[in-house]
Amino acid sequence: MTITAERGYERHDYADLPRLMELMTGAEKHGPAATSTLDALWVLYDRVLRVGPERMGDPERDRFLLSKGHGPMAYYAVLAAKGFLPVEWLPGFGSYDSPLGHHPDRVLVPGAEIGSGSLGHGLPLAVGTALGLRAQRLDAPQVWVLIGDAELDEGSNHEAIAYAGPAGLDRLHTVVIDNSSASHARPGGIAARFEAAGWSAQTVDGHDHEALHAAFVAAHPGRPRVVVARVEPKYA
Repeated sequence: MTITAERGYERHDYADLPRLMELMTGAEKHGPAATSTLDALWVLYDRVLRVGPERMGDPERDRFLLSKGHGPMAYYAVLAAKGFLPVEWLPGFGSYDSPLGHHPDRVLVPGAEIGSGSLGHGLPLAVGTALGLRAQRLDAPQVWVLIGDAELDEGSNHEAIAYAGPAGLDRLHTVVIDNSSASHARPGGIAARFEAAGWSAQTVDGHDHEALHAAFVAAHPGRPRVVVARVEPKYA
């Protein structure tokens, strides 16, 4: 089903996402990375984030940072479904003259807050974003970042985790897509690593929309929040 957006492009619902993803036929090498994020991305953009094509320049908008940018097909499909970009762009995915590259470019992709794809960058940028909003006394915007479990192999993320908890960055939210692709195990699991640094943490089924939504909107006063979304193993 489609509806016409008051601003932006034609909008679609969740049932349209598989068709939108099928339009992207370029030489994408990260199919599992894309499909593993689809449900979390949809719940965020459909029910949680205060963003939209008409608010891209609004300082009071929520900020969503895709750190897991090396598999962006689901991200592009959701942005198209929500009217940020035209569906007509999708078939050109990854081509020389397409704005939709194999890694998102914030200058080319409407709605993208950062250029991403290199592992370990998004969470530190999200910490900086939360600090910047605090410094500007912008209290309404929430900061969300989606990372992959393999990114936790990078030391930059652990520095960000260790800083954000004691700093009380309660407007910072991290979604970790856990498809068992990390090289190094975490004692007690991923959520325990964040909890040890003072975060509020919860682990849910990464395809269960109601569980994702409840975890995303749960209260966490005075602490940053992480939701670990478990999906099928990448190499199963």
